[in-house]
Parts: sequence; C-alpha cells; structure tokens
Amino acid sequence: MASSADVHVRICGQEIIKYDLEIKALIQDIRDCPGPQSALRELNSQVKEKFIKLRLRIQDLEQMAREQDRETDRQAIQAETESQRRQMLSNQTAWRKANLACKLAIDNMEKDELLRGAENQSTRQRKATKESLVETSSNITESLMSISRMMAEQVKQSEDTIGTLATSSRTVQETNEEFKNMTGTIHLGRKLILKYNRRELTDKLLIFLALALFLATVLYILKKRLFPFI
Repeated sequence: MASSADVHVRICGQEIIKYDLEIKALIQDIRDCPGPQSALRELNSQVKEKFIKLRLRIQDLEQMAREQDRETDRQAIQAETESQRRQMLSNQTAWRKANLACKLAIDNMEKDELLRGAENQSTRQRKATKESLVETSSNITESLMSISRMMAEQVKQSEDTIGTLATSSRTVQETNEEFKNMTGTIHLGRKLILKYNRRELTDKLLIFLALALFLATVLYILKKRLFPFI
C-alpha cells in the first residue's frame, strides 16, 4: 500500500506536469498571437502566473525529496526535480523567443498598416488635388467666358458710339453746307442792294425781298432743325 508521502509526491508531480503543459500551450498562443500588444501582454501575464505556480511546486517536490527516508527514493525524486527544473528553464527560453517573434510580427504588421494608411491618405490627397484642379479650371473657364462676354458688350457699345458719332458728324456737315448756302444767299442779297442802291423804292423793295428771303431761309433751317416732324 502506498504511503502518504508517495501520494503527495505523485500529486505534486502531476501538478508540475499540468503547469508545464499549460505553459507550453500559452507559449504557442504567443507565437500565434496576431496582436495587438494588449493581447500579448495578457498572455504574458498568464504565463508568469503559471511559472510562479510551477516554481513553487518544484520547490515542494525538492523539499519532499529531502524528507525521504530511503536514499533511493530521495535520489529518484531529486532527479525528477532536476528534470522538471531544466524543463522549466527550457520553457522560459522558449517563452522569450516566442515573445521576440510575436513582437517583431506585431511591429511589422503595424508598420504595414501605417504604410497602407499613408498610401490611402496620399491617394485621398491626390484625388482631392485633382478635384481642386478641376474646380479651379472650371472657375477659370467661367471667368474667361465672363470676360469674353464683357469684351463683346464693350465692343458693341463702342460700335454704337462710333455709329452715333458718325451720324452726328454727318449732321454737322449738312448744317455747315446749309449755312454756306445761307451765306451765299446773303451775299446775293447784298449785291442786289448795292446794284439798286440808286433807286430808293426799288432798293427798299430789293432789300425787303432780300430780307424776306433771308428770313425765309433762316426759318426754313430752324424749322428743319427744330421741327423736323412738321
């Protein structure tokens, strides 16, 4: 029948094996961890707890070895203790390597995300720049069309002004011609007055006729200028 000490040794050994397997499983989870850093920290926290429990159970097993009465039992338990201690050190080494590999993978992934984000931002900026250039080009085109319309209106106004000046010039020329004609008529009247100066009645008649002709001419010009519709 197994003694109480043997039972405790077996229970302690089973717990050590259980913690060892749990640590190995957590180390594999760390290798496969896709991130983020918070998930990695949570896994590391669990591994630390398991290592603390494992170390305590190995110490318990070592203490049990010293309490054994038979040398063979003591040596067997000490050998198991050393084996478990070496396994624990191996797990610690594997744990550190898994952490390094996982951190490197997470860093690379974050860098890739940053690069993709920068590329997306650059693409959005190029799109925004292109839209801005299109809008600017459209505004410039509208401005040029507006300037063109204004220039066309100015040209039309200039043409109308030139036409008005040309009409006014023709009117002035016609008026000058009429005044020239009137001047010739006055000269003719003066000659008639001089010719018939010796004859008072005739002269007066000629003067009256000349004046009447002059007045008629003036009235005609004034009528034509002031009342063209009559």
